[in-house]
Amino acid sequence: MAADGFQPGFRMSRIDAGVLIAGAIGAGWASRIDGATAGAIVFVVAHFFLFCNVVRMSRSLELPWAGLFVALAVATAQTGWPGWWPTFGSMTVVTIRMIALQIRKPSYHGVFWRRINPELRSWWERERSVR
Repeated sequence: MAADGFQPGFRMSRIDAGVLIAGAIGAGWASRIDGATAGAIVFVVAHFFLFCNVVRMSRSLELPWAGLFVALAVATAQTGWPGWWPTFGSMTVVTIRMIALQIRKPSYHGVFWRRINPELRSWWERERSVR
């Protein structure tokens, strides 16, 4: 960890690795019962990794994504509408849009931050001095 706490870019912790392993085991187990459920597990775990470790998504974008996915997944599981493929497809579009919003923020600190947000260190210092 940097002495001043500044740690942008990709990150990986033991907990993150544990979630990925548990997700893989859960998806493998679920695939014996229902392929769609296994697909949903893989989709959610992959997004967890993308949002938390790669893009470092803000909660203000993560939570609406999760809420929309849960609503579509519950509707699909209960009624068959809109279906798993439309759910995965539409959520992928939402993911791309949210990543586009995230990387435009002055606080963006995910992968390629040096290229996408070269002023991050200055922003971070200003934010720290305000507190």
